[in-house]
This record gives sequence, structure tokens and C-alpha cells, in this order.
Amino acid sequence: MNKPVVVNEQDQPAPVVMADLAPAGAATAAIGPAYLVLGGISFSHFLNDTMQSLIPSIYPILKANYALDFGQIGLITLTFQITASLLQPVIGHITDRKAQPFSLAIGMSSTLIGLALLSVAHAYFVILLAAALVGLGSAVFHPESARIARLSSGGRYGFAQSVFQVGGNFGQSMGPLLAALIVVPFGQGSIGFFCLIAFLAIVVLWRIGVWYKPRIVPRSRTAPVRHPGAPSSRRVGAAIAILILLVFSKFIYLSSLTSYYTFYLIHKFGVTTQTSQVYLFMFLGATAVGTFFGGPIGDRIGRRYVIWFSILGVLPFTLMLPYADLMWTAVLSLVIGFILSSAMPAILVYAQELMPHRFGMISGLFFGFSFGAGGIGAAMLGQVADHKGIEFVYQICAFLPAIGLLAVFLPKMPRHAH
Repeated sequence: MNKPVVVNEQDQPAPVVMADLAPAGAATAAIGPAYLVLGGISFSHFLNDTMQSLIPSIYPILKANYALDFGQIGLITLTFQITASLLQPVIGHITDRKAQPFSLAIGMSSTLIGLALLSVAHAYFVILLAAALVGLGSAVFHPESARIARLSSGGRYGFAQSVFQVGGNFGQSMGPLLAALIVVPFGQGSIGFFCLIAFLAIVVLWRIGVWYKPRIVPRSRTAPVRHPGAPSSRRVGAAIAILILLVFSKFIYLSSLTSYYTFYLIHKFGVTTQTSQVYLFMFLGATAVGTFFGGPIGDRIGRRYVIWFSILGVLPFTLMLPYADLMWTAVLSLVIGFILSSAMPAILVYAQELMPHRFGMISGLFFGFSFGAGGIGAAMLGQVADHKGIEFVYQICAFLPAIGLLAVFLPKMPRHAH
């Protein structure tokens, strides 16, 4: 973990700070990414999101064991999402003011305790407490880990963000699989097995903290000089609002597929449950691949173009999906997953460049909002499916990518921002 790469957040090229621009840009480009650290933080993201996705995967077990109704299940989700989503910008703001190199390992300890509680819980309030602790671990993890991914990028910010995020993508798909293989056959107590995964993540994150600590420099109290080509504060605020709307459209649509795709295939085409799960796995694989390529492409051609194409460019395919046969449904879902998922690395790095001294807050805001938007979208679309049918869900969601037209209002960044 102690690869000699000295990259400080304050020294990195920032689109609105003239003094930090040239020297650090040359240094990071010359050194290149710290691959061992970048791989470690991506692997930790994989472990973190594997454990996060475990909670909804065991809802059927909890419902059967404790005779819970859907309202109580929803409250578990709400408790988890409040801590996992709403706390992320707050924690990011705190770490912006004073970096905490070992906060990731400490936050993962919260996840470990939450999983241990969940494995032995015999009362509903204990389940809620366990969900809150797991959500708190996620809230602590994402803002600071996104900052470390940037610090270890060697100037290839989009590439680093893609590597970091693709770990989370694979983790989200792994949780349900592990729940099916371990928790379903062996019961609630087997959730304790995942404490070993949390402990492994703590070890990795502690070593990353050791690498990170000597690279922290005190924040300058002097106001940075704005680059003459940087957007005004008003335009920055408007751009952040646009990016949030784009994230909203992206994750609402993705939630229609991740939550209801199997039901849609079974209802419309009469496939078996196992077959529908294979199609879902293929879709999740396409989203992981898209996430990996979105960042490096943004590094090369500019992030605005990637954002524009990945949101609006998917519109023709989403409009065709509700009227396609099974074969073309599979093909279109792969294309949609690949293109749409390429947006997130570009969106996050672009937002970081808009507010270069608020990396933690921005990372927490967008990770938290994306997580919350997916949960809210799943709940809303479930109500729509109950009243109008599952096919109607995909007919109305097909128009969501049209929100990508707002990308035309995103300001151009100074050339060195790319």
C-alpha cells in the first residue's frame, strides 16, 4: 500500500484555482495512478456494496420469521436509506474541513456491528438499529473513498472514478447471489458470515488510511484565485442542480430495470424465474462495463460529451424497449445498461471540478442522492405497477432520458479540467 505516490488534494489541478494548476498537473501526470491503492479502494467498494445489497435480499426471510407487513419492510428500507443517503453530504462536508484518514475503517466497523446485530436480532427495533448501522457505514465510506480514488488517479480522474465505481456495481450484483447461496439455505444466523467480509474490508481500508495520512495537507485559509475561464458561482449552482436532475432521471430508470425487470419478462414473455434472472444478470453486467468505460472516455473527449450522450443518447433505445420482442428486449436492455451507466463517473468528476475544494461533500451528495433516487423510484414505480400494470411502467419510464436535454446548459470548463 506504500507505493511512493505523493498526491495531495490541494496540489491537484482544480479548474477554479490558478495557483494549484500547473505544477501539480505535471507532477500527477508524470507519476501516474497509484494502481495498488486504486485497486484497494475499488475492492473495498465491492465489499461495501455487497454487504449493503444484502439487506433487501433478506427481506423475505425477515418477513417470514417475524410476520412483518409491507409497511414494516418499507420502514426498514427507509431507516437504511436515511442513514446511507442523507448523511453522506454531511460527512463529506466534515471530511472536507478536516480529512480523516482512518474514518473509512471506523465506518466499516459500523457495518460489521450492524451485520452482527442483524444475524441475532429477535425484535423488530433491533432490525431497525442494525439497518441504521449498516447504512451509517455506507454513508461514511463513499465520500472519503471517492476522494482517495481521485488522489490515487495520477491525473486520470475519470479512469480512477470508473475503477472505483465498477467495484460497487459488482458488489451490488453479488449481494443477492450470496444471499441466495448462504442466507436462504442456512437462515438468519448465517448473516454473521458476512462479518468476515466486513473485517477484511476494515483491514484493507486501514492500510489505505496509512497510505493516505502522510499525503494530507492542511487546507489553506486564503481564498483561492478564480480561473478567468471558470464558471461563476451562480452558473456552478445551476450546473449542480442540472446534474442532480440528470442523476434523478438515470437512477429512476435504472431502478425500473433492477427492481422490476424480472417481473416484466415473466409477465410479458412468460419466461421462467430462472431465465428472467439470467437476463437481469446480463443487464447488470452491461451496467458494470458501461461504468468502467465512461470515466476514461470522459478523460479523453470531455465529460460534457459523455454526460450528454449517456443520458440523452439512450432515449431511442428506451422508447423502443416496451414494444420489442424477447430477443430485442435483451439486446436493448444491454445497450441501455451500457450507455446509461457510463454517465455516473463523468457526472461525479465534472461536479468535483465545478467545486474543487468540496470533493467530499460533492461525492457524498451525488452518491447519496443516486442511492435515494433509486429507492424512491422503486417505491413509486411499484405503486404505478400495482395500478396500471408492469408494462405501463416501461412505457412511461421510456421518456425519462429526455431530461438529458438539460445537459446543453452545462458550462464549458477550462481546458485543463479535462
